[in-house]
Amino acid sequence: MNKEIKIALVEDDENLRFLVAERLELEGYKVLEAEDGDKAEKMIMEEMPDIVLLDWMLPGKQGSEVCTSIRDKGFDKLVIMMTAKAQDVDKIEAYQFGVSDYITKPFNMDVLVAMIDNKIKFTLNNEKSESYKFANMEHHPNTHTLLRDGRKIELTILENRILLYFLKNKNKVINREELMMEVWGYNADVNTRTLDMHIVRLRKKIENNPDSPQYLQTVRGIGYKFVYE
Repeated sequence: MNKEIKIALVEDDENLRFLVAERLELEGYKVLEAEDGDKAEKMIMEEMPDIVLLDWMLPGKQGSEVCTSIRDKGFDKLVIMMTAKAQDVDKIEAYQFGVSDYITKPFNMDVLVAMIDNKIKFTLNNEKSESYKFANMEHHPNTHTLLRDGRKIELTILENRILLYFLKNKNKVINREELMMEVWGYNADVNTRTLDMHIVRLRKKIENNPDSPQYLQTVRGIGYKFVYE
């Protein structure tokens, strides 16, 4: 495994942090540690790790705030949120902060390592993965990445699924229910406002003028349509 790969581990439980760090270092990763949100944010922006393992509940700034903040400052790498089973944070809510994925505590170390290995592999081999080109952009669904004029923009899991579905069904009117079923994968009690909010965020990433979208157009009373040649 590539020794250059840096993982920022943000966890206030000292024992768990020690165990996870020890295991990741054993796997050949370079591990940076922080035990609270403020330190974490500073460390992440200075060190620019490849992956952030971020606890949801932290002293000082919460994990969600840290994630929103680093995303706003342009951090576009993977952020994996660690959530406790008991809290079982609304997973959909977690994605609104720009989380790439999540793992539920207590987790099995092998599962965590496999998940990280897999993500790294995809990131390093993304030229082999499927990609979709439109306008000045290229979408790599496997890595949740959008290249815009060659610049990398990270998509959350849900933005990724939404964009992929539109790209596979370009120039077709998609109603909201169909899109919600596709993206959340079951009859979730997701309200259309949640979906619309993800659309707004996605537009900010792909449109030149998000208020007057060229690609991801609203079809009044029905849903959306992704328009491009």
